[in-house]
Amino acid sequence: MLAASIKGKSVIVTGASKGVGKGIARVFAKHGAQVLVVGRDLKAAEAAAKELTDMGHTASGFSADVTKLPEMEKMAKAAVDRYGGVDVLCANAGMFPQVKIEEMSPETWDDVMATNLKGTFLSVKACVPYLKKSGEGRIVITSSITGPVTGFPGWTHYGATKAGQLGFMRTACMELAKYGITVNAVLPGNVMTEGLIELGEAYMKGMAAAVPMGKLGTVDDIGHAALFLASREAGYITGQTIIVDGGQILPESQDAMAQM
Repeated sequence: MLAASIKGKSVIVTGASKGVGKGIARVFAKHGAQVLVVGRDLKAAEAAAKELTDMGHTASGFSADVTKLPEMEKMAKAAVDRYGGVDVLCANAGMFPQVKIEEMSPETWDDVMATNLKGTFLSVKACVPYLKKSGEGRIVITSSITGPVTGFPGWTHYGATKAGQLGFMRTACMELAKYGITVNAVLPGNVMTEGLIELGEAYMKGMAAAVPMGKLGTVDDIGHAALFLASREAGYITGQTIIVDGGQILPESQDAMAQM
């Protein structure tokens, strides 16, 4: 059973105080994992963890910046101290300030690269020594359809990082395979998060209309895909991606949607 292979596992989720990361943390906790909820804001991370403990699950908050290796090392050590090791890393932390090329500053570009791409590398690097000891180490990266598959105005920096994560994944999985560690990625489409809600009702309706299933995804939809990739049952899957988008990338035109 999928749930049985997750129960008791020590799981780190970065960027877990809100959005997709919070959903991933909730799904793992519901299936019996011990979850370290990581975010830059300690109060937010602890609040998200408390929501899980109030439901009878095992979780705790931790403050760390994914752009700083010493903080990622402290994060990994915290999971070891609290839960006995690191079995799963969900490298989810990310940012997506929308700004077009002509208005984008080099500093904004660098900030997004540091969080989304360098942050993936540093979180993985810090956790590898402990994942090696797990025997069934799992790394699940939250990428996106934006960059690897699609594009959207204002997200050149974001798309570049999300495509870059997959390039990182394809070699990382080869380097770590000898330790029994798998490295895979989930590529969400438009998912109902705080960030998407902030873009407005009209935007959300427009996005839902572009999805063949006629609705936006939920953070739990992404969490369940990550859960599968972290399971014992997915132990022979590595270097792969799962697109979770309700079919969003499939129509070749608006007219294709109209023919449904």
